[in-house]
Amino acid sequence: MLVGQFRIEKLEMAEDAERIIHFLLSDQSFDDTRYTPGELSHFQQLPYRALAKEIVLWYAVDEAGQIIAINSIAENEQQTGGYSWDYIVVHREYRKTGVASALIAEMFAYLLLVHSRYIITYTCDLPEYLPIRRLFERNGFGLVGRCPDYYFDGEDRLIYYRKLLYSA
Repeated sequence: MLVGQFRIEKLEMAEDAERIIHFLLSDQSFDDTRYTPGELSHFQQLPYRALAKEIVLWYAVDEAGQIIAINSIAENEQQTGGYSWDYIVVHREYRKTGVASALIAEMFAYLLLVHSRYIITYTCDLPEYLPIRRLFERNGFGLVGRCPDYYFDGEDRLIYYRKLLYSA
C-alpha cells in the first residue's frame, strides 16, 4: 500500500528481517532505550516470528527504501479471536506524518478481515510513554489494568483494551 511518502508492507520476505531488527535497535526508533534483557532478545526474534506466521508484522519504508516504522500483532494464545498489539514504532523523523495512522488503519483492516473480537495492548507508565498512551486512547482503547513494578521497580505496566464490533 503506497501512502504519501511511504509504503506499507506486510513482512513476508526473510531479507527484510535483519533490516527490521536494525531499525528496532537503532537510536531512531524508541524514545526509551533502556531496554530490558527480554526486549533485546524479543527485537531479535520479532521479524522471524512473523515469517513463521506466529505474529503479523507490517513495516513502512520511505522513498529510499529505508524502514521507518513497524507494527505487530498476535492472536491470543487461546486462539479465540483476541489479539495482542505488541509494538508500533516510528522513526523519530517520521513522527506526526501519518505513518502511525496508516499502520493502525492497516492493522484494523486485518482485524476486520479475521473477525477479531478484541485487541489488547500495553505500555509503561513513565512520562516518556505519554504519547503512546494518547495514541491508544485516540484509537478507542481504554485503560483496564495496571501491573506495578512490571518493567523495573517504579515502572508499572498499563494495560489497554478495545472491543471490536462489526456490523453485519
